[in-house]
Amino acid sequence: MIKAGAVFLCTSRYGEIRTGEARGEGLYSHDTRYLSELRMSLDGTAPVILSSSADLGYAMVVDATNRDIRKDKVVVIPQQTLSVRRFRFISDRLYERINVRNFGSKRISTTLELLMAADFADMFEVRGLRLRKQRGQALAPKQIGSGLTFAYLGEDELFRETVINFEPGPESVAFEEGRARVTWDIHLEPGAEMMIFITFEPSRGGKRKRSRSFATAEAAVKATHDDWRLEGSAIHTNNEMFDKFANASIRDLCALMTPAEGGEIIAAGIPWYVAPFGRDSLLTAYEMLLFNPAIARGTLKLLAHHQARKDDAGRDAEPGKILHEIRDGELARMGYIPHAPYYGTVDATPLFVMLAAAYYRWTNDMATLLELLPSIEAALLWMDGFGDLDGDGFIEYLRRAPGGMDNQGWKDSGDGIVHADGSVAEPPIALSEVQGYAYLAKVRIADVFEALGNGERAATLRKQAGDLKSAFNEAFWMPDEGTFAVALDAKKRQVKSITSNPGHCLYCDIVEPAKAGPLAERLMAPDMFSGWGIRTLSADSPAYNPMSYHNGSVWPHDNILIAAGMKRHGYPGATEAIATALLDAALVSREARLPEVFCGFFRREGVPFVGYPVACSPQAWASAVPFMMLQSLLGISARAPEGVLTVNKPRLPPWLSQVHLSDISVGTSKVSLAFSRHDETTAFSLIGREGDVRVTIEE
Repeated sequence: MIKAGAVFLCTSRYGEIRTGEARGEGLYSHDTRYLSELRMSLDGTAPVILSSSADLGYAMVVDATNRDIRKDKVVVIPQQTLSVRRFRFISDRLYERINVRNFGSKRISTTLELLMAADFADMFEVRGLRLRKQRGQALAPKQIGSGLTFAYLGEDELFRETVINFEPGPESVAFEEGRARVTWDIHLEPGAEMMIFITFEPSRGGKRKRSRSFATAEAAVKATHDDWRLEGSAIHTNNEMFDKFANASIRDLCALMTPAEGGEIIAAGIPWYVAPFGRDSLLTAYEMLLFNPAIARGTLKLLAHHQARKDDAGRDAEPGKILHEIRDGELARMGYIPHAPYYGTVDATPLFVMLAAAYYRWTNDMATLLELLPSIEAALLWMDGFGDLDGDGFIEYLRRAPGGMDNQGWKDSGDGIVHADGSVAEPPIALSEVQGYAYLAKVRIADVFEALGNGERAATLRKQAGDLKSAFNEAFWMPDEGTFAVALDAKKRQVKSITSNPGHCLYCDIVEPAKAGPLAERLMAPDMFSGWGIRTLSADSPAYNPMSYHNGSVWPHDNILIAAGMKRHGYPGATEAIATALLDAALVSREARLPEVFCGFFRREGVPFVGYPVACSPQAWASAVPFMMLQSLLGISARAPEGVLTVNKPRLPPWLSQVHLSDISVGTSKVSLAFSRHDETTAFSLIGREGDVRVTIEE
């Protein structure tokens, strides 16, 4: 998978887009598949793939060679005579260069053929959703000059077109049943090569972007990635594999940056969720504060731009609510799905306030907070009003939109919230972690109001947070289990399944100190900790299924929030165990990245984790894990309004004995720190500073 801007490509490992495969393969933009088939052959035979790589995030390389090519049953080109290298990258469109080189001792003649098609399927249709009996009008593909076009007039009356250009032009172009068969004659002396350049441009509404040369476009997207890396803090350690993990995350998060109305935001994941999300984008930006707090500013501004202004049951919207997801494809534009935008998320709104407060703590950027203040106030009003359906002080959710989601927390599958007997909980549902987000949001945003001179508002928010903490610890705690209920159901009964959700409450400090130890111990018990991470649901539950989406699987973002909470409450050993498991999982991956989710089977010696079949990879909040992992292990926090960066009980694991963090942004200052592990202690030193920020240590 490669991506840049609004365009992304998903292929097989061999670089092919195979029609009829339920893998999401294709070239996409704005929730539409602009290329649904792309296959190569040499003299009518598929080449042999030697290797492939997408290590740059925006580019891929596929190396291949020929099989025996025969004429009248005689081998005229022996296998492995030709090198075929396909280099692709994305920079507002897909660019491809095909190099064919003759490594044989004789002149060769053959044909290279590409078979291609475009179905213009909506992403939700690619994912298997069938909501309409009749689609828009597919227009006949046409040859135009040295290129060709596929076109489609949607039900939404938007004209979509895949514009393909070739250089040099092919010898022949033939159309059959909506496909195009494009052929070049290849004649090469020994040692000679031929290059074919192709561009695939997704076009909407007849709008075309200015074409650029291959070299210019490649340089532009490379510069974007280089700038992204330089804008954030630099991470160097003595563990080459950890550095590979962190660098892969930086690469993937840059690729996931996506333009949208109101700015730019990190999309949730490829291929299924290349769109602005509330919860996912907010938590990703939160995890990335150590790397680059500016990501949070853009995220907050875009989500504020789309904040709900009115009550709209058809989209689960209420005034002040932060969106769940925006889609721009044909189904959303025609109202088949409520995603234009859709607001069915219970946690995005408190997370919006929580991130705004955290951004202030890292940057002291009061100008941005003042700009966001009306949206923050509206979000707080939603939390106290529409969000609290029965006035009991807890935030609940209940689906109203006909095409909306039944479960509206991060475990949003239909069976994501279950009772101890395995039965599905009935809404309205008050989730444990959402109360934690609301608590931390109010405690921290009170500091902003205090700084603005509104001490009364700050005091009210702190009082509300204190009341919520007391009520939460009373209503959700399960003393016999040493953990909190995952939720309260429609009848205010505890949903007593043992889940990972309460672990987020450790991070949010809503857990009373006496309960933190039992909770940490319960989460690390064998039925919860698989060896690869903490499961979403206990292996002892009747509903446990290690292959399910939310009932026994392992989610990296879930784990890193829990690990950070463990460290806050004085359980660094548990933090280290989770961090070690997540790093091990990343290094099993070919791309050194953590997927969105993987199966929760018990870890066995020498056996990698079991992948979840349709997990996004890369996925934003999994990609951001290394930054929060380091922040937690090293105990780093910022109080930019006071000009302070704090290091609290740093503890490096045995596999990481030296860490250098350069150019950490705190307010308008930059700080560089070095950490080193000596036996069981971790020391740190200030190795660089720009500005007047102070670095303090807390024991």
